Amino acid sequence: MKFREWLKDLKYEVLQGSLDVEAEDVIYDSRKARKGVVFVCMKGTRTDSHEFIPEVVNAGVEILVVEQRIKVPDGVTAILVDHAREALALLSAARFDYPAEKMVTIGVTGTKGKTTTTHMIKTILEACGKKVGMIGTTGIVIGQDVTPTMNTTPESYELHLAFSRMVEAGCEYMVMEVSSQAFKMHRVDGICFDYGLFTNISPDHIGPDEHQDFEEYLFYKSRIFCCSKVGIMNGDDEHWEEVVKDASCKLYSFSMDKDGTDFKAEDIRYIAQPDFVGLEFDIKGTCELSVRVNIPGRFNVANALAAVSVLSFLDLPKESICHGLEHLNVNGRMEIVYASEKCTVIVDYAHNAVSMESLLSTLRDYHPKRLVCVFGCGGNRSKDRRITMGDSAGRLADFTIITADNSRYEKTEDIIADIRGSLEKTGGKYIEIPDRREAIRFSIIHAEPGDMIAIIGKGHEDYQEINGVRHHFSDREEVLKAVDAQLSKDV
Repeated sequence: MKFREWLKDLKYEVLQGSLDVEAEDVIYDSRKARKGVVFVCMKGTRTDSHEFIPEVVNAGVEILVVEQRIKVPDGVTAILVDHAREALALLSAARFDYPAEKMVTIGVTGTKGKTTTTHMIKTILEACGKKVGMIGTTGIVIGQDVTPTMNTTPESYELHLAFSRMVEAGCEYMVMEVSSQAFKMHRVDGICFDYGLFTNISPDHIGPDEHQDFEEYLFYKSRIFCCSKVGIMNGDDEHWEEVVKDASCKLYSFSMDKDGTDFKAEDIRYIAQPDFVGLEFDIKGTCELSVRVNIPGRFNVANALAAVSVLSFLDLPKESICHGLEHLNVNGRMEIVYASEKCTVIVDYAHNAVSMESLLSTLRDYHPKRLVCVFGCGGNRSKDRRITMGDSAGRLADFTIITADNSRYEKTEDIIADIRGSLEKTGGKYIEIPDRREAIRFSIIHAEPGDMIAIIGKGHEDYQEINGVRHHFSDREEVLKAVDAQLSKDV
């Protein structure tokens, strides 16, 4: 294909060469340089790939996309763009023949609830007999094929490659988590979602290499309503007016607390039985439905309501929507790993104070005999997170087991000491067990009838990072091993 054919959506200036040169692929990694590819030069926080131009040209590259007026070797086509990351996104879409436009696309953004909501949407669509592709924290999912990703929202080239694979696999729908970084780093430029969903926003991802302040974070979250045909937003979020102020799409709203929204959750019931721990509630407004959700927590009312709000536009059978919600399985998101008359064990990804407060508070609605919390904090991250999570555990849990998380390059005992310092101030009961496997085992062995045990921080992760090395570790697996061992002992 001629390079010219990939440029229809791009603003550029030709610095030298012909646009009629043949192009086979787009790259931004100099190690993949070869004849027939377009090399996009990008400036990162640590490297500037303009420096690799001599190297990639020597490897056969004949087409360059650059962000600055620099001298390039003779015989090479070079175009100048304002934003190389935007160019990468638009070129990638063209290279794969705009695969996103061949599916119904649903983008979900927000501080919390993205993963659970996308899984809900996928599960319901599949319950309706639809084939669905999904992208997010758990990776790229196409049927039974799961490809891990480094970021919640991958780089634009990987996105369009995934979309292309989905189309080839026969997917009719694509649902994905869209992070604020994805908007900031132009990963989703050129994509117009059929439906854009905003779950909520609270301070997070603020710091070096992320967002400079909450205002910037909110701005990028609000971009979902500038690149969607239909927008659905959480009317209960205190920042909703700021989020929608620049919206360019038709907007709808959902709520658990406010009247006058398009979708409203009413008569919320918390169900705790040996064979079912979850929620029941009624949806009123644009969609009239009574649903049963097998994931506990008030915030999962909002997630389920958000999912149903989007799907109500797709003319799906109501009985299939209900079936999908009642048979959910979201790995590591309020996941009921074990439930019996003795205890209920939940694994969740909550790894900051906001998520932890929400999780522990909502589990209180189920009136457990004791609420036991097993958690640690990641190393080489803000110490404020340890302090605030320690405070939350001390106030909201009846008993806390402080343990390791991904200690990275810090000492686990130092992280535990920071958590202990704030937890002790609350007067909360606790024990320290640095080995996470032993901590989980302890919580199962010493469970009392009616206990709820929340093992939080790692959720779906299947590794533990220590001194820069990732070792296989799954909270879910360790819970099941501990339960099996205890049941065998009881017998």
